[in-house]
Amino acid sequence: MDCRVVVEAAVPVFDVETPDEAIRIAISKTGEMLNPDLNYVEINMGERTSPSGEELPPAFIAADEALVALELEMTVFNVEREEHASRIARKEIGQLLENIPLEVVEVEELEEDEIDEESDTETEESSTAETDDEETDDDEEILPEFEDLVE
Repeated sequence: MDCRVVVEAAVPVFDVETPDEAIRIAISKTGEMLNPDLNYVEINMGERTSPSGEELPPAFIAADEALVALELEMTVFNVEREEHASRIARKEIGQLLENIPLEVVEVEELEEDEIDEESDTETEESSTAETDDEETDDDEEILPEFEDLVE
């Protein structure tokens, strides 16, 4: 069985003035900690609500310091049950995000069709990147025409 696991992280950010700035820095900071080992983990803004149900921004700022709620999503393959998937996700992410509290928010069992769609998307993205690299080689053909000017 394969599962998609969503883990909520509380990321501290320092010297910020606005919630948007705090969110950008928290996403960047988290991405740096996870890459390159866990580059397949998706990082999204978390959703917070007050006890009365009112939606709140994902960043709480006090004294130029912020605590930002982020959701980290990853797919765990070949697990026995959902609890096993959540343990694996927490361990993998938690090893790289030291001193950042984590909580499993959602575990969803994936159908085989969803897994095939994800692998097709990754294949398309890598082939597009290869095509972009080939287009930059055309610039090298123009340069020899200007050799006489350089000398």
